[in-house]
Amino acid sequence: MARVPIGILPHPQLPHAMPFEASRERGDFDHVVAGILSDRDGRVLLAQRPSGKHSAGLWEFPGGKIEPGETAHAALRRELHEEIGVDIGASEPLIGVPWDFGDKSIFLDVHRVRDFAGTPHGREGQALAWHRAEELAGIAMPPPDRPVVAALRLPSCYAITPEPGDDDAVFLARIERALADGVRLLQLRAKTLARARLHALARAAHARTRAAGATLLLNAHPDLVRELDLDGVHLPSAALLRLDARPLPRERWVAASCHDAHELAHAQAIGVDFAVLAPVLPTRSHAHAPALGWDRFAGLCRQAPLPVYALGGLGANDVATARAHGAQGVAGISGFFAG
Repeated sequence: MARVPIGILPHPQLPHAMPFEASRERGDFDHVVAGILSDRDGRVLLAQRPSGKHSAGLWEFPGGKIEPGETAHAALRRELHEEIGVDIGASEPLIGVPWDFGDKSIFLDVHRVRDFAGTPHGREGQALAWHRAEELAGIAMPPPDRPVVAALRLPSCYAITPEPGDDDAVFLARIERALADGVRLLQLRAKTLARARLHALARAAHARTRAAGATLLLNAHPDLVRELDLDGVHLPSAALLRLDARPLPRERWVAASCHDAHELAHAQAIGVDFAVLAPVLPTRSHAHAPALGWDRFAGLCRQAPLPVYALGGLGANDVATARAHGAQGVAGISGFFAG
């Protein structure tokens, strides 16, 4: 099955979380807002940075600096009117991306524009172009825009299977029900299975996700992902910390489980595409693990230049709360595989 590269930059060009945090504490970073505008065909708008500016010639999501006293939405309305001649209505946060360029730091505050009036045109002479989300990985963009591409391609819910029981047919039927209910990103988590049975189950699960237009990630086995041509791997935190490089090529997804700032920074450093951060709330399965709470979760998200799902005591009904705290959405097992 053909795959589109996700577009995460290789390790040497990735930012560092701590320099940005130092910049935040000193207050010497630029707070920048960008807008995701979509046309009737679902394509998103890019603008080319003009000559004489930082990253000239690269394509970006249009926007600009937030002025003192402005809200992000007010700044976005002003910038998009000045730059591309449109008047926006409602918008909602998509992702925040901290980035340290070495000579300067920014926080890119990206919002999805829900409606706008006017025909976009380059009022400052810049070129504009519409592209589908799956095309964006092949376009030359500034590094902070790359995590935005991943966020655009990811759904708001990430379902994780329970451990398979003795009956694979029953387990696969549960996957089929989850897909019928709208799950489009699924992690096959089967830690107790022998290799031969895992091989067969992963192949069968992939046939079902592929038929539904969904994405399947396998927990902890990048070699099996390559062998079976699956969509990607999800790294447990211990496996993540043992790696010093991305375990799969960029055309496959790489996700990771994280529990603190150190693990998030390591995930970012090796080029992980998205992370799951847990536990946000207390759970019965990890009763002795201290919960982060929403405030701590939001603070960690602001340090992470990649999409982050909230995990731990959450389900699909918690998506709005998670997104309000900086998450891509929610991940879970019981919330998607109850009963």
